Amino acid sequence: MTENYVLNHIRREIVNVNLLVKALIQDINHCCGPRELLNELNSEGRAKLATLRQHINQLEALARDEDKPSARAALLEEVEGHRQQLTSSYAAFRKANVACLLSLDRADKEELLDAAGEEVALRHRQRRDKEGLVKASSSVTDQLLSISKNLAETAQRSAGTLDSLVNSSSNVHDTQQELLTTGSVILQSSKLLDKYGRREFTDKVLLFFAFAFFLACVVYIIQKRLF
Repeated sequence: MTENYVLNHIRREIVNVNLLVKALIQDINHCCGPRELLNELNSEGRAKLATLRQHINQLEALARDEDKPSARAALLEEVEGHRQQLTSSYAAFRKANVACLLSLDRADKEELLDAAGEEVALRHRQRRDKEGLVKASSSVTDQLLSISKNLAETAQRSAGTLDSLVNSSSNVHDTQQELLTTGSVILQSSKLLDKYGRREFTDKVLLFFAFAFFLACVVYIIQKRLF
């Protein structure tokens, strides 16, 4: 019972490690760098292959300890199949590593060529930039001269405009003084009108009371004569 358990355990371990090795080989085939990652995959792959070899050796030891000839022969045949699969995995592992290294070397060369091409292009671009700067500097100089002339003309026009503004300011000041004087007259007139309005109201009130007193006298006299 114990031997069967150990045998089944080793078989499961061989299958699991085989699957892990195949997955690592796929990872190496799809590895695009950097080289540190490839080195890590290589280390892990070599460790898994060594573990797989160890499990196959354990299975072979169990096969040789088997008492029954038929069972021993079946186990040894199974061991041989695993060894062939291990050899195939080693070959695929080396092939994947070589292909990945060639791909990384090719990428490094292309990167160097691209860098060299960019440097040449940068030099050409710098040369064109210098020529463009010279042309631009000449154009800017001409523009500055034109702007200087325009500024001189503008300064002359501004001087004439300033004189006009001074005259206009004087006229505005005179007009302001006249408006202040007119406003003062209007204010005094308004006060007089208010005063006359209050006096008119007072006169109306006095007239009303006088008329009322007159009516009272008339009524009093009539009353005395009648009675």
